[in-house]
Amino acid sequence: MTLHEAIQQVLLQAGGKSLTVPEITKILNANSWYSKKDGSDLKSSQVGARIKNYPHLFSRTNNLIGLKSTTGIIPKKSTPKQKQVSVKKIVLDDNLMMKVLINEKNFKSIADCEQNIPEAPGLYAVRIKDIKALDTVFLNVLAERNDTLMYIGHASKSLRKRFLEEELRAIGHGTFFRTMGAVLGYVPEKGSLIGKSNQNNYKFAPDHEQEIIQWMEEHLIVNWIATDTDLKAVEAKLIKEHMPLLNIAGNPGVINNVRMLRNKCKAIARGDR
Repeated sequence: MTLHEAIQQVLLQAGGKSLTVPEITKILNANSWYSKKDGSDLKSSQVGARIKNYPHLFSRTNNLIGLKSTTGIIPKKSTPKQKQVSVKKIVLDDNLMMKVLINEKNFKSIADCEQNIPEAPGLYAVRIKDIKALDTVFLNVLAERNDTLMYIGHASKSLRKRFLEEELRAIGHGTFFRTMGAVLGYVPEKGSLIGKSNQNNYKFAPDHEQEIIQWMEEHLIVNWIATDTDLKAVEAKLIKEHMPLLNIAGNPGVINNVRMLRNKCKAIARGDR
């Protein structure tokens, strides 16, 4: 990744929030998106110079740096006749995006980053801090894989709505939230899906939802990337390659116990048990 691409990604991760050059530099030195050949830390002067050299990508207002476009399109300057000639697209390579999303150094606690999750489409990933917090069956799977990856998903319209509200806060019908609750041993109220048009979207009792949310805040770390690329295709590739513990569809390493626990919850909510 080039330095200006790394700066772009820092600002994308900030969810539209502008940052100072020292703040951007500190973030870049803490992760591995860009490394100098001699291995030394970046200096603010180097980051500031790169930003200055790419005025079509970055804006500067009162020492705060922002992206000139969060939608991926930046108009070039008009000709003297005020005719628009072309556009400049911010395009991050799919492989680069996947590395940024999965890199463990980029994950943070839910509390530390929830205010920055943007109203934009993108991809998200969830890891667990310590696999010992899981039941033995799931602990052993992650230990064997030498990984902590729990889930990968995508938000076609809004990361804030899909990822934060539905998946992490149980506002709506989050697939990850339902699966996480089932794996933790929670079950929905018996017959709660009877008469409902969707016979899969079971919900837990409100007090149980709060317990699941509290457990996730204590044990999980998250990361996301705001992008309008082919989300489903990138998500499918990531799931196939990394086999997250709780993904079922398209996962070659799907855990049968996960499927069984979800089916148990569905059966109870449908009144079959």
